[in-house]
Amino acid sequence: MGPLAVALAFGFLPACAGSDGGGSTGTGGAIGSGGATGAGGATGTGGTKATGGATGTGGTTATGGATGTGGTTATGGAPGTGGAKATGGATGTGGTTATGGATGTGGTTATGGTTGSGGTTATGGTTGSGGSAGVTGKGGASGGAGRGGAGAGGSGAAGSTGTGGAGGQLSCPGDSYNAASPPTTLTLSGSLGAHDPAAYVMGQTVYLAATSGVAKISQDLMSWTNWAGGNPHPEAWAPDISNFGGVFHLYYAVSSFGSNKSCISQATRNALDSGSWGTGAQVICSNMGTTDNWNAIDPNVVLDDAGVPWLDFGSFWGGIKMVKLKTDGTRADTMLYDLASGPGGGAVEGPFIFKRCGYYYLFMSFGSCCGAPYNYTIRVGRSQTVTGPYMDKDGKALMSGGGTLLVAGNSSWSAPGHNAVITYNNKTYNVYHALAAPSGQNGAATLRISEIAWDPNGWPVSGGP
Repeated sequence: MGPLAVALAFGFLPACAGSDGGGSTGTGGAIGSGGATGAGGATGTGGTKATGGATGTGGTTATGGATGTGGTTATGGAPGTGGAKATGGATGTGGTTATGGATGTGGTTATGGTTGSGGTTATGGTTGSGGSAGVTGKGGASGGAGRGGAGAGGSGAAGSTGTGGAGGQLSCPGDSYNAASPPTTLTLSGSLGAHDPAAYVMGQTVYLAATSGVAKISQDLMSWTNWAGGNPHPEAWAPDISNFGGVFHLYYAVSSFGSNKSCISQATRNALDSGSWGTGAQVICSNMGTTDNWNAIDPNVVLDDAGVPWLDFGSFWGGIKMVKLKTDGTRADTMLYDLASGPGGGAVEGPFIFKRCGYYYLFMSFGSCCGAPYNYTIRVGRSQTVTGPYMDKDGKALMSGGGTLLVAGNSSWSAPGHNAVITYNNKTYNVYHALAAPSGQNGAATLRISEIAWDPNGWPVSGGP
């Protein structure tokens, strides 16, 4: 939650969209069919000895892999025409386009087997293509094997499995944890003021938006400059950038400090490196003509394995909630899902969901972000289903106050929290803010980025603070 106190006029401005890294996983390519069976030429019948002793050569030409007609007995010893090469199986079609997943490499060409009877050679099925590239999705399924010509020629090799995209269910980005070389915190430079940061990665460019209209850009994750027009809403809190439905979405919240009379809105644009955010519209509100024990702030979008967008959000009160979205970014139905509750029903906020290796990891912050005792910390739980239930490393439900500690403050930096998790060059990073301690404990938040490694059981270990 941002530190900014804003009086609600509720003619809300465009929303800001979120993450990555998470983002979201598309479905990988379906299994490509291997080449159809090409029938090898059948055995040509050798001519019997004619008068004069000339040997007849076998059957007539086999067309397109159909059965070669065996040669009839040569009269007078004239040579029968031998069977031609039978054409092998037709081309195997690779996996269909994966919405997620990096390019799947097709299987190599299968060469037909040994010569069939009558001297024909069947060529095996050609390459089966793997699942094609997609954004943050499941890996492409294996392309099917091309079959060799019947009676001659071996089977073609199956297409190889496509690799899932960053954050996809079959994608497992990030380094394995090594106690001898633990994850570290990056040394950043440039424009670093940021509260409630969220980041979105496109190639080598990282786009970042934060509370109070802050927007930044980096080409290396280390050096940061201001991103003009990246977040045009100075009154907005905790923006989040996402991509689905063919456009980029910016979700953001407007509220006032200590209140749960709040609204989350969204705006869209076609590209991050050009153009601007369009006019926004409200997506979900709390206590606007209703009575709600939850707070519509701190939005984050995650795409499930089917590519369906979901909006998780919440701060204090009833904890972290989730609703399903349509492809245009508006609310799909009236269902409200419970994901997490703070310890003792208390302070929890800033959710961010990151997909990795078949799990949805729910990151969140406990404690006080912006005032004494400055005990903000980053916690995590996970689930194999986007709507939960989420459990921490010890098996405690997040709805019962569970949450494995990931990052806490130290003597140099206090109150680290409200994080996003991204994949950059196949490594995973924790993006968050913290306050310089002790003199910085006055609300001046600073961008921090740490490496994340993954232990043998798939739990994150972060550098920091």
